[in-house]
Amino acid sequence: MNYLIQNAQAIASGTDPDARDIRIRDGRIAEMGRNLTPTPEDAEALVDASGCVIWPGLVNTHHHLAQSIMKGVPEGLNHNLGEWLSSVPYRYWPKITPDIMYHAARLGLYELIRSGATTCADHHYLYHSTTSPELEEAVWQAAEELGVRMVLCRGSATETGSHEGMIKHGVAPESIEQIIDRLDATRKKHHQAGPDAMKKLVVAPTSLIHSSSPEGLKAQARWARENELRMHSHLLEVGFDEGQAQSKYGMSAIDYAESCEWLGPDVWYAHLVHSDPHAISRLAATGTGIAHCPTSNCRLGSGIAPVIDMEAAGIQISLGVDGSASAESGSMLQELNLAWLIHRAMKGPTATTLEQVLQWGSRNGAQMLGLHDTGTLDVGKAADLVLYDIDQPRFAGVHSPLMAPLMCGEPVHVRDSFVQGCQIVKNSRINGLDEAELTRNVQDSVSRLLRHA
Repeated sequence: MNYLIQNAQAIASGTDPDARDIRIRDGRIAEMGRNLTPTPEDAEALVDASGCVIWPGLVNTHHHLAQSIMKGVPEGLNHNLGEWLSSVPYRYWPKITPDIMYHAARLGLYELIRSGATTCADHHYLYHSTTSPELEEAVWQAAEELGVRMVLCRGSATETGSHEGMIKHGVAPESIEQIIDRLDATRKKHHQAGPDAMKKLVVAPTSLIHSSSPEGLKAQARWARENELRMHSHLLEVGFDEGQAQSKYGMSAIDYAESCEWLGPDVWYAHLVHSDPHAISRLAATGTGIAHCPTSNCRLGSGIAPVIDMEAAGIQISLGVDGSASAESGSMLQELNLAWLIHRAMKGPTATTLEQVLQWGSRNGAQMLGLHDTGTLDVGKAADLVLYDIDQPRFAGVHSPLMAPLMCGEPVHVRDSFVQGCQIVKNSRINGLDEAELTRNVQDSVSRLLRHA
């Protein structure tokens, strides 16, 4: 269907900031401007954007959808990362069935959509030697039903190594042969090439330092590049990563990553909190990116990634929600708001701008995922866009309406949302999702986890 969106209060477009209307045709932005008129021959549906600001759909570059049913687990509320991994996600991992995974994914995607996201990169790591393929299929199914772009970052572990959670809960890792075979099956079934793909596969060992071998990392990197797939993992979330790299391999974590062929413009890492000047230099020189996850890093007491210094060095910054077991809001807008604020607390009021942070959460993320036809509102780009309703009391006093959602933060009201020109939110309702039913299914899933954990 084609659409004409009219009468927006403001549109976040770098090429046409005075535009108030957007015409969508064949899934793309066909025209932007003021006072655009309907074209009956194209059978356009009219969308009244009065009282709304329109942004590019937000792009979440690091998530763990499985953790959507692990919010606020008492045993992990005051733990650091290592203890938290053992007492929360790895405690429940072996008990997650495909059905539970499906409901968890729907909940996580619901939270992203209602905060303004249209793309999710899910670092799905529930793989072991006897994993059922239905666990992964549940994620693909949930994303397809709700209409969001899904980038599945396929986690893996080839050894338990120093990973406390895997050791404590007896998670048996895959062989490298299993990993490659399973990756290839997913690639053939789901992966789409192109800058506006709805489904992409990423090679994403869960931890470079703690549960992967150098040989396995090199094998996955080479396979990924042979198949033109991007690469992702966790790195330097806590200082323990650096200590383990020095102890096990006699080099820094960033040099170890480089020795295993895990730096480059096709690679991005979550967190990178404990990046020193040498790490920043190597990341910048190789074009390696970051998924900055400020809420999770605060929640676990991991620290604050030096993304202001990183960006100054030329590193591309994107934003990730991380899992809801350590970032309970599950909101991309929360990440933008906190990213805007937290670096000002460290470096002063000129450290971040609203426009800069919105770019981190939209254009930069799209480019990092290889979705170059998304992330901005320009003629010719895929129509991934969100209408935030700011005609409400909490926004009424804002003098800069375009950035009101980012400045004021949650709660926000997404009135309409489009992905590839398909309307996935209409008049505040997410297509294909009944909130009451979702709530019941998630509550039942949590009860089942508690009974069996």
